[in-house]
Amino acid sequence: MAVTIAGSGSQHGSTAAVLAFARFVVFGGGVTLLGSGALLLIGDRIPLAAGNAGVTVATTLLATELHCRFTFHRGAAGWSDHGASGLTVLISYLFTTGALLAFDTLHPHSGALLRQGVYLAASGLAGVGRFLLLRLVVFAGARSGAGSGAGAGGPVAATVQSLHPVQGVQAVQAAQAVRARGHEAMAA
Repeated sequence: MAVTIAGSGSQHGSTAAVLAFARFVVFGGGVTLLGSGALLLIGDRIPLAAGNAGVTVATTLLATELHCRFTFHRGAAGWSDHGASGLTVLISYLFTTGALLAFDTLHPHSGALLRQGVYLAASGLAGVGRFLLLRLVVFAGARSGAGSGAGAGGPVAATVQSLHPVQGVQAVQAAQAVRARGHEAMAA
């Protein structure tokens, strides 16, 4: 079933999405390569899960700031942005750590280069998931006034509503209420 998003008939909305994804790839990929190098440097000195956790936290703070400022043009990231982004990273951490642990179990003597390939592949898949969550949920409000053509509810609203109109509206309203509470807490 095709989903029509109010106001997205122009090419501007799809062009903006492609450009945002390109910026996400450049900044996210750069930060991921930085994290990959850090893991390579500390890989044999500390346990894998602990090293990946430290690298994940550091790169998440940097990537969230870059994405907020440059990918989604929101300005400096606030605590609610870092918190919401942190949840997406928790999923990414579990995914990348699981991939590395599974790889190490299946290929215990494979070498650092092959292990880095697994890490980068898992990070790439996790990154696509993060982009979708950040664009459609975390930073969705930033685009609605920026001329992206997504409309007031954004593409998540249109997608969820197309699946089940009443529950879709309720889900979008609940997500918007949680985000508003985060902004109110920061202002206080």
